[in-house]
Amino acid sequence: MTLSVCLIVKNEQEVLERCLSCVKRFADEIVIVDTGSTDDTIQIAKKFTNNVYNFKWEYDFSAARNFCFSKATCDLVMWLDADDIVLDEDIEKINNLKKVEKPADMYMFEYVLSHESDMTPIFSYARERVFLRSRNYKWVDAIHEVIIPSGRVEHVDIKIYHEKIKPTPKGRNLKIYHKLKQKKVVFSPRQQFYYARELMFNGYYKKAISELKKFLRMPDGWVENKIQACIDISICMNNLGEFEKACLSLLQSFLLAPPRGEAVCRLGDNFLRQKKYDDAIFWYKQALSIQPNLNSGAFVEKDMYDFIPALQLCYVYYLKGDLENSYKYHLVSQKLKPSHPSVLHNQNFFDNCFEKSRK
Repeated sequence: MTLSVCLIVKNEQEVLERCLSCVKRFADEIVIVDTGSTDDTIQIAKKFTNNVYNFKWEYDFSAARNFCFSKATCDLVMWLDADDIVLDEDIEKINNLKKVEKPADMYMFEYVLSHESDMTPIFSYARERVFLRSRNYKWVDAIHEVIIPSGRVEHVDIKIYHEKIKPTPKGRNLKIYHKLKQKKVVFSPRQQFYYARELMFNGYYKKAISELKKFLRMPDGWVENKIQACIDISICMNNLGEFEKACLSLLQSFLLAPPRGEAVCRLGDNFLRQKKYDDAIFWYKQALSIQPNLNSGAFVEKDMYDFIPALQLCYVYYLKGDLENSYKYHLVSQKLKPSHPSVLHNQNFFDNCFEKSRK
């Protein structure tokens, strides 16, 4: 099978060559659509492919991606952003994927948004990534665009790393949503969810809570988004100093599906803020007992399932004066991240304690 790799770009001169240097090692065709660059993006793109097209920006990412996909000619089509990278081991896996005799209609890869220095993922989620071109999949939604999974979908152990070197311009996404509202666009549940999150990211916590609650009332909202909405409401409530309401929102997520580490660990944090140490201990221990589901499509904060609750249990037991259990959970966190600054700080503390006890 042959593979077209498609990118939409604008002013990406700092990162594009880094991305395409990876892509050229597995792509049979590279298709790049520029939406109005004023830097050297196009010149860099032409070093790697002749398939460079201009597309008038219409504040609609799906329109740009669909145009880009329409220019692909290979059996399989893959999308990337200019600030994505692919590691050697995953390049090899993609090349092996091209050799599959009967490919799936759609392949889901792990999209890593943050990671340790050794590239171990911290925050990631499963994302649709490679498609059988003959299925003619279409992107939907003007922002936070998506191809709705359908057909034979297969999750594969391949990672794409999103390596930003500069933040998204503040308010850019929210501006697009406001343009849609001005056009009287009726938001789908998914659009409503992401609109509310953009309000949260931009510090409009009260408005974000209102819009997230509106999303939760929509009957067709995806359950993983509803769980995240409960978590996001709790984040907004915490920023407003409403700790009890934050806890209630996290507990509401339990009505949707079995508890997730992201919610349970935050419950521990809220009880710790209120100095309810035994309650905090209970919830942190629950977080340690849960396994993350990396294929759910949800945003997975892996540290919420092991490292953070272990680190917090070390701290809470210290506050209670129980150094034995504090040290016990220090060892758990140390095993997970031995060189983490908090772990090193705690080790120094316990070393001093042991030295004093020997004297």
